[in-house]
Amino acid sequence: MKKLFTIVILPIIIILLGYLIVKGVMKPIKFNEEKAAREAVAIQKLKDIRELQVAYKNKYGKFATAIDSLADFYKNDKMVINMQIGSVNDSAMVAHTDAVRNANKKNKLTDKDLYELYKKGDHNLVFSIKSEIPVKDTLLKREGFDIEKLAEIPFVEGKKIQMKSIVKQVSGVDVPLFEATIPYNDLLEGMDHQLIVNLNSERDKMNKFPGLKVGSIDNPNNNAGNWE
Repeated sequence: MKKLFTIVILPIIIILLGYLIVKGVMKPIKFNEEKAAREAVAIQKLKDIRELQVAYKNKYGKFATAIDSLADFYKNDKMVINMQIGSVNDSAMVAHTDAVRNANKKNKLTDKDLYELYKKGDHNLVFSIKSEIPVKDTLLKREGFDIEKLAEIPFVEGKKIQMKSIVKQVSGVDVPLFEATIPYNDLLEGMDHQLIVNLNSERDKMNKFPGLKVGSIDNPNNNAGNWE
């Protein structure tokens, strides 16, 4: 019996103990790897929201109150951009533009007039002009971007990014603020529950939001993300 224990049972026990130790060590490592992969996708979503919010504020003087409003802004609205034609560092183009202006001193050519000349074929002009173009033709042009999924938290079904916007008085001045958040409880759904609890507890002890967050409605932070 003793020989059987030494030859058969003891090696099995050692193998099982080794397996449990390795599994215990690998669990947090795999958790952190999956967490990092999910965070990378979620952070891009929050960056997209921030980019649209900044453009929205530039046009309307305030941030959108809902992600649906941002989606509508992207699909149906226009934004004003300062379009630069020609290079101010090209001395030949600058000289040509000055010559054209001098030849039409009486008419006092505006940048809009120069733009008309440019469209007629004079591509040696240097000027800038404000132009309205569709938001969707300017922002978030990267491959794979889908405005219809802007509010969705990735990797889980039915979870939405939460967004708020307010106008707050800071030093006597009205300051538009917004924040968008993705709690770890939502982003990491389906992963090890206890490790998620531990992660949230650590964030709470450090007085940090238990998840990903861009902007803040509590204090102006230049629309920074808490991952930056």
